[in-house]
Parts: sequence; structure tokens; C-alpha cells
Amino acid sequence: MSNAPILLTPGPLTTSIRTRQAMLVDWGSWDRDFNQLTASVCEQLLAIIDGSASHHCVPLQGSGTFAVEAAIGTLVPRDGKVLVLINGAYGQRLAKICKVLGRTYSTFETAEDQPTTAADVDRLLAADPAITHVALIHCETSTGILNPLPDIAQVIKRHGKRLIIDAMSSFGALPIDAREIPFEALIAASGKCLEGVPGMGFVFAEKTALAAAEGNAHSLAMDLHDQHAYMAKTGQWRFTPPTHVVAALHEALQQYNEEGGLPARHQRYADNCKTLLDGMAAIGLRSFLPAEIQAPIIVTFHAPNNPRYQFKDFYERVKAKGFILYPGKLTQVETFRVGCIGVVGADGMQAAVNAVAQVLREMEVLDI
Repeated sequence: MSNAPILLTPGPLTTSIRTRQAMLVDWGSWDRDFNQLTASVCEQLLAIIDGSASHHCVPLQGSGTFAVEAAIGTLVPRDGKVLVLINGAYGQRLAKICKVLGRTYSTFETAEDQPTTAADVDRLLAADPAITHVALIHCETSTGILNPLPDIAQVIKRHGKRLIIDAMSSFGALPIDAREIPFEALIAASGKCLEGVPGMGFVFAEKTALAAAEGNAHSLAMDLHDQHAYMAKTGQWRFTPPTHVVAALHEALQQYNEEGGLPARHQRYADNCKTLLDGMAAIGLRSFLPAEIQAPIIVTFHAPNNPRYQFKDFYERVKAKGFILYPGKLTQVETFRVGCIGVVGADGMQAAVNAVAQVLREMEVLDI
């Protein structure tokens, strides 16, 4: 395993040896010890947002998108209407979920380097009283852009509407306090900033909203109301849980707390991001976003403007030097992305920059 490349991606990401070792134990899905593990994970997750008084943590098998679909399907009534705020691929996906589920929705789309503003949301809600919910991507992974969640949340509250936050790429690293930011649901997953492995999403659902959501869901497996009610009654998952994923997340949360919790995780990722941005700038690679809207999660870089540059060749050469990067997800310009998250520090990020510089020299793409 020591020769495995470092994943500089937004999840799956590089995990610690302790987290991987936690998956070497097999658990019975109805066993009391495993039920206690699940309860502990949910309790620790709620503590990260100071949400135990106001929200339930409902875990769900599957990727983060499963949990997003479950949240929309469970919490938005069938006669509700969702305003989806879009500035990247994951906002587009959220709108597609609404379409597939048959939920009425409208979209507001800004450029991929333009955050949605609170003023935009204020205007849109004033113009359409039929809107019941607003869905926002906190950190849009397709670019790394950070949308102004606190300001938008207050506007939505003032209009008496409900906020659903896709915090997949921000939860655990960027502060979100349920006592200060009003939201009906916040959605995240095991394989991102908590540095667990993929396979479990979770939804922080406002308690009264979840209690009122019986019968909304389009799906048996994705019914968060039913999932929570069954867990509250029995301590067990309704259907076969991802036992090894839960165990790995429990161990990853222990390390999260040992490191110093959210402030320490945020600082390490911020240091990673600065090392990456400074290093790439020094070799002539430009980041796509200005610094003031760049979250320290994943950075999009313009590809070198040189006919000798081909992403596939670049990717394979960098991988051979020990680092796995991520392709770009923009439609208008050619880019690639580098994640700042996972079990990696500033030294690792500098080593990645050095590998990129060496590869671009080998490819005769940049004169560095």
C-alpha cells in the first residue's frame, strides 16, 4: 500500500492506515455493537454542525447523490417547488433530480466563476411565491467555487422558505453552524472532508420537517422519514448497511477529533491550497477562480495552451510519479483539477507541484 499513489481528487481520497484497518473487521448488521457504532457516528456528525437540538442525522447507503435525491424526495412535498441555484455540474445534477422525481422546479444559473448572491435569491423569491424550497451547492466541486451560504440562508428565512444545502465538498472543513444558519436539510457523505471511504451519505434533516414528511418519498429505499423512524425504534438500519464504511467513518471521526476538529481540518486544507496555488503559479499554471471565491477543497487550473499537452498523457505521467489528479469539468475551457483534501499535508502538495513541473518539462509543454 505504501506505493499507492496519493489521490488529489475530491473524493474518493487518500485515507489513513488507521481508517483502512478499521475495515478489516466484519460486523453483523443487527448486532448491538454495530448499532452503537452507527449511533456514535450520527452523534459525532451532528456535533460538527451543533445540530443535535434541531436536526436528526439520517444515514443512507450509497454515494452522496443518493442522499441528495433522498432529501429532495422526502422533504419537498409533491406539490412543492424548488428553486435550484446553479453554477456548475452538481447544481445541474440537482435540477435533474427534481425533474426525474416530478418535483416542480425553476433554475437560476450563473457563470461557473460567479457565485450566486443573496440579492439574486431575494429577487427570485419575491418574484415567485410558489417556491417552497431553495437548493444550493455550498462548494461546487466542478470548479471549487464557494457560494455565500450564510447570506443566502438569511434571505431564504426572511421569505419564509426552506433551504436544502448540498454540502458534499464542504462539510467537516468549512464551518456551518445549525444554530446560526437556518436550513431544512444539509447533505454530505463519508468519503470527503471527513476522510472516510465512499459508500454512505447522510442528511441532517430539521426535526419538525422530517416528522411532517411521511408519505412524500418517491422511493422505499430513499425514504428518509421511514429510515429515521425505523432507526429510532430499533437502532438498526432498515436494509443492509455498508458496515465496513460505517466502521471506517467512525475511525476517521476519531482522527478528525484528535487533529483538532473542524478548525484544524480547515487550516490543513487551507495550507494545502495555498501551497498548491503558489507552486502552480510559479511554474506558469493559472487557476480558474479568483482567490476570494476559491474554497480550499479543489482547485481548477487552466490547461497549458500548447498542442503537445494532452490531458490523458499528462495524467498518466503524473500518476507514474505518485499522484492522481482529476480531469476538468468545465464545458467552455480546457482545465484540470487538483484536490486539497485527504490525508495529505503541505509537503505532499509541494511534491505534487514538483511532479507536475517535471512532467510538463518532459512533455516539452512549459519551459520551466
